[in-house]
Amino acid sequence: MTNQMPQRMRFIAHRAEGGGPETLSVEEAAVPRPGEGELLLRVLAAGVNRPDVMQRAGAYPPPPGASPVLGLEVAGEVVQAPEDSPFRVGDRVCALVNGGGYAEYCVAPWTQCLPWPEGYDAVRAAALPENYFTVWSNLFRLGRLQAGETVLIHGGSSGIGTTAIQLAHAMGATAYATAGSAEKCATCLRLGAAAAINYRDEQFAGRVASLTDGRGVDVVLDLVGAPYLEPNLESLAQGGRLVLVAIQGGATAGIDLGRVLMRNLTVTGITLRPRTRAFKAELAASLRDHVWPLLDRGVVAPLIHAVLPFTEAARAHTLMESGSHSGKIVLTLEEEAAG
Repeated sequence: MTNQMPQRMRFIAHRAEGGGPETLSVEEAAVPRPGEGELLLRVLAAGVNRPDVMQRAGAYPPPPGASPVLGLEVAGEVVQAPEDSPFRVGDRVCALVNGGGYAEYCVAPWTQCLPWPEGYDAVRAAALPENYFTVWSNLFRLGRLQAGETVLIHGGSSGIGTTAIQLAHAMGATAYATAGSAEKCATCLRLGAAAAINYRDEQFAGRVASLTDGRGVDVVLDLVGAPYLEPNLESLAQGGRLVLVAIQGGATAGIDLGRVLMRNLTVTGITLRPRTRAFKAELAASLRDHVWPLLDRGVVAPLIHAVLPFTEAARAHTLMESGSHSGKIVLTLEEEAAG
């Protein structure tokens, strides 16, 4: 870190009207100024997530007040900190941010920052916030998954899926997962899934019935949406909970309300980005208490599929859109910072 803060920084720009990965470019802008309760971070790595791809394509505008720059999670070094923050200049943290992560500097509410787990580098730390905040809030807080229960996790080889499988297993639940290839199913099994269902080869609802002796699972964690609604409901046990994390396959579907009523089912979901700082701060504190010790001990860990230079964000987006990856795609700025 230099003694004097630079006034300008590089960031990854995208067209406001949307476009393909090839429209991403490296541009310059002023270094952001932290507001009340915020840290300024020198970004060392940034995670790539599906909302970034959607925002670049023009399908997911940032909420009011959020940075228009892509990037929802970073790992970096604190270069400015308010007095009331527990973090100090030089500390290394990872952070869930509302935008601005694809840049050399980023601001983050200190309440949404967590220390790097024991032995972690920037790449592994940057792969944590979006997935762990999302899974913890949806699967364990909203879905109320408990030890001894069963869960069906769709998109088991995704960043969300690989995180959910590991955490469910670590918390004493039985996880089943769906994935789109034999290789991805093998990844799910390696991470702790009791069974992995290749959705291209068989209907998952029938397999769930077989695996649970007709009872169904207590929780379904779904990223697909409309096409999976009916088989998801069919897969739930009495009193089961369907938790929607994303709706990649569509947002509109009919629902058998009689099935929901008679079997005491819950259909729910939340998105993190527009939630309040207070909500995210409470999640961060809960993660630090319940999940960070598991990361420190290596009980759970992020699965990294690819690490690409910051300047190759277009390649990272192309890879994510291909659906061929398992786990996280991360952009690194450490070489640029060193240079």
